[in-house]
Amino acid sequence: MVGYGSETEGDEQETPLLQRRHEDKVQRVSYFSLLLPVAPVCCSSRYGLALLSSLGFFVVYSLRVNLSVAMVDMLNTTRDSSTNHSVSVCPAHASPPRPKHNHTARVYNWDSETQGWILGSFFYGYILTQIPGGYLAGRFGPKWLMGLGILGTAIFTLLTPMAADLGAGYLIAVRVLEGIGEGVTFPAMYSMWAAWAPPLERSRLLTISYIGAQLGTVVSLPLSGEICFYLDWTYVFYLFGVVGVVWFVLWAFFVFDSPSTHPRISERERNYITASLKNELSTSKGVIPWKAIVTSRPLWAIVVAHFSYNWTFYTLLTLLPTYMNDILGFSIQQNGMLSALPYMGCAVFAVLSGQFADYLRETLLYRTVVVRKAFTLVGMIGPAVFLVAAGYTGCNYTLAVTFLTISSSLGGVSASGFNINHLDIAPSYAGILLGITNTFATIPGMVGPVIARALTKHNTIPEWQAVFYIAAAINLFGASVYTMFGRGMVQPWAVQSGYSHGD
Repeated sequence: MVGYGSETEGDEQETPLLQRRHEDKVQRVSYFSLLLPVAPVCCSSRYGLALLSSLGFFVVYSLRVNLSVAMVDMLNTTRDSSTNHSVSVCPAHASPPRPKHNHTARVYNWDSETQGWILGSFFYGYILTQIPGGYLAGRFGPKWLMGLGILGTAIFTLLTPMAADLGAGYLIAVRVLEGIGEGVTFPAMYSMWAAWAPPLERSRLLTISYIGAQLGTVVSLPLSGEICFYLDWTYVFYLFGVVGVVWFVLWAFFVFDSPSTHPRISERERNYITASLKNELSTSKGVIPWKAIVTSRPLWAIVVAHFSYNWTFYTLLTLLPTYMNDILGFSIQQNGMLSALPYMGCAVFAVLSGQFADYLRETLLYRTVVVRKAFTLVGMIGPAVFLVAAGYTGCNYTLAVTFLTISSSLGGVSASGFNINHLDIAPSYAGILLGITNTFATIPGMVGPVIARALTKHNTIPEWQAVFYIAAAINLFGASVYTMFGRGMVQPWAVQSGYSHGD
């Protein structure tokens, strides 16, 4: 078994001697970091940060996905039965009779193309602040950038019903502004973890942090359905918007940019974190090696994997409630609960994979690159297979929901694969790297719903099969590229103080 920190096939042939000596030094440092006295987990500041950031991502995804369910209730389904909005392909499911409050909210005559643009509009704003978010977090600190980004999104969520009343164009504009606010969150949090996450705890801390995104989806989808049923769709945006404002208050009081600025962290934990990171962070303050970053093959391997994974993820995230309604015939309250099942499985698998990945690296001394590639393959090929299979279940409701749940659940494994790899190859610039990869990975959210709705104008099962095939093929391509070009070690340009920054 090769010791922790040693890396992959082909690196020695491709790496010049001077750089190889530098990499050997990094590998030895990583190995001896095993000997550092570990600070306790219980009541620690780093795990407190993980939990509060998890709640932040819970808010982020609640604000992002609630429109997917509310959209079903926002449409005037009686306007034209020939368009197949009011009749599903499969027989509708009877649900137990429950008292339904009188709805006073307006409904709208939006065709499938307009729906696609509304559902995808969030990502047009989201893509704009990815790279700037990583840069600003590194320059000014990630705490306030992330906090204000989510606060802004919450405020625009509260304005969503008013925008919808003014017209589809206004709703699209508000969703774009929400995307701008949320776009800084992931780059900012990666910058935060670069200062807070010891190398051998990265998988655990980051999966705890980002599981909030899955839990936000799991909770908001069924809860949005219940809110629509008992109240009306406007309350979906009012209630979740208020939750976002409350979270901001907690974040402002309890979170700090780094261990050195935290007034309540124990000295033992502060020393443990700073000692474990001191040999991985760049000593070139304020200078970013842009040329080395944008020409880095390991980074572009992450870009392709991230883009590919998000195509499947965003296709389901924005259109699964529509599929449940138009094809499988589930009502609004059934729809939310069943649409949440895939993300519940994804959350569970993400946390378990984080624990297992760190166990493989820390206890069994598997190479980081082997762990990242293995978890990426499982987390991308598995979802592709079961997504295609779901398209062939016809009106077998149980099998369709089961396959979609397995598909998303296996996707959670990739949280410990390419998703964390930014911190492996360049912890000092993790926020910027995440901004770059997430910029490309946002494109599927922009064009995926539009393409999917264009392909499913008649809401037939063969049309949805085509949507699933496209997503699966893109997933397989991304997994293949990452397997060939992904790396697990800190790249020389990310740590060298004498690096030439003429770019």
